[in-house]
Amino acid sequence: MSENTDLILDDFEAPQSFRPEYAGFWIRVAAYLIDSIVIQVATSILMFIFMGSLFLNPESMENPDQVLGRVLPLYVILIVGSWLYYALMESSAQQGTLGKMAVGIKVTDMDGARISFGNATGRFFGKMISGLILGVGYLMVAFTDKKQGLHDMMAGTLVVQKR
Repeated sequence: MSENTDLILDDFEAPQSFRPEYAGFWIRVAAYLIDSIVIQVATSILMFIFMGSLFLNPESMENPDQVLGRVLPLYVILIVGSWLYYALMESSAQQGTLGKMAVGIKVTDMDGARISFGNATGRFFGKMISGLILGVGYLMVAFTDKKQGLHDMMAGTLVVQKR
């Protein structure tokens, strides 16, 4: 190569690549605990309303079908509410739930970009699989290079420190 070619190659700078600081197991546990408190408060309010409606109409407690008819929709509401909480917040501009924001972490795709609502939905339902296999999917965070749980791998996401 000529001197000019060497000079051009030496002056070339690759674009800044995504070099994240991955969020480890314990900081993610802290975020999860905060999110659990948020969801538990919302659940408690719904349960209070539900139980109040049963006590206002004591005859309804005698009929198991009526009780089941009220409990089943409540569980559906709780699952849908949890899904929307996680999926909407993780795909938002903040890239994280209230717990993640509180501990300074966010969810990204593999290139560091904001994830879509679809990816956040896949990640949420992937957490069910992570939990169903005796929590091993969550424990993977402690042992993988990019600190990914099974649900992160399935959804193609990372949890990283905010800068």
